Amino acid sequence: MEKLKIAFFEIESWEVEYLKSSLKGFDLIFFEDKLNTNNLKNIIDIDILSPFIYSQVDKNSINSLKSLKYITTRSTGFDHVDLKSCVRKNILVSNVPTYGENTVAEHTFALILDLSRKICLSLERTKKGDFRLENLMGFDLKGKTLGIVGTGNIGRHVARMAKGFEMNVLAYDVKKDQKFAKKIGFKYAPLEYLFKNSDIITLHVPYNKATHHLISLKSLKLFKKGCYLINTARGGVCDTTALLKGLKQGIFAGLGLDVLEEECFIREERELLTLAFKKTYDLKTVLESHILINQPKVIITPHNAFNSKEALTRILDVTIENIKAFVKGMPINLVKHKIN
Repeated sequence: MEKLKIAFFEIESWEVEYLKSSLKGFDLIFFEDKLNTNNLKNIIDIDILSPFIYSQVDKNSINSLKSLKYITTRSTGFDHVDLKSCVRKNILVSNVPTYGENTVAEHTFALILDLSRKICLSLERTKKGDFRLENLMGFDLKGKTLGIVGTGNIGRHVARMAKGFEMNVLAYDVKKDQKFAKKIGFKYAPLEYLFKNSDIITLHVPYNKATHHLISLKSLKLFKKGCYLINTARGGVCDTTALLKGLKQGIFAGLGLDVLEEECFIREERELLTLAFKKTYDLKTVLESHILINQPKVIITPHNAFNSKEALTRILDVTIENIKAFVKGMPINLVKHKIN
């Protein structure tokens, strides 16, 4: 029986070996570049295609790949795939729905602990040979109230971790998971109530019209004075002007940010690690020019919350699972196929 042919695009060297070891029963073809008209002719007879977000799998590509039966993109987003053409050609499409829930949640608490125990300031001092404890007094997380805005996969992990620190938890979400709330031991509350009663607020919402500048000059008056704000979601959820004013007025005692409003539009976190992204955008320049980075009560990391070995490996693991499930006739992680 002839082996199924799979073409992977935008692949890094370490991924090649990992995929080869897990997909031994297939004929694998790897490309560092994105799918384009030049390399399309080299994969005319493939059965399965695995692109990343820079590969535009358009109508022309799909029509050219006569044997194509399945597309499994190594990303959460799938707007680079022409779903209408896939439906017409009976080609199924899968994605990687989630891969970094606990990873981002752990980074969230890294920022919280840094602010609560003044880790960065302590490190800076000791490197200079200064072991004085002045202005290094922190605060316990036990007994404090953590307000979680957004209880999706990441927010739920944060809630579990907060209970481990014996914190009180308030949560806000347009879709309330009361069963999970009861199991973990937290309550949902209106956003205004959460802002007014939380010692620390952490944001875990997607960026869209509804969440744009969720933290704004107008909403500043709602916060408990002296609270801490954590953002590992998207920069556009917070108005930078509001963050600066909140710091100046003492509304925010500190900020822990992994994302900035001035970042270019990022569709996928893993995009930050690709050569294509590095060629078109220098995130370091953004960080250096951002006024927040020089604020003494602000900790900024360079959109790194997703970046763990395990999270990146999970992308490949899910892709491998997708392929094997498709071959068995039981496809998983299928994206919605609609023609509108």
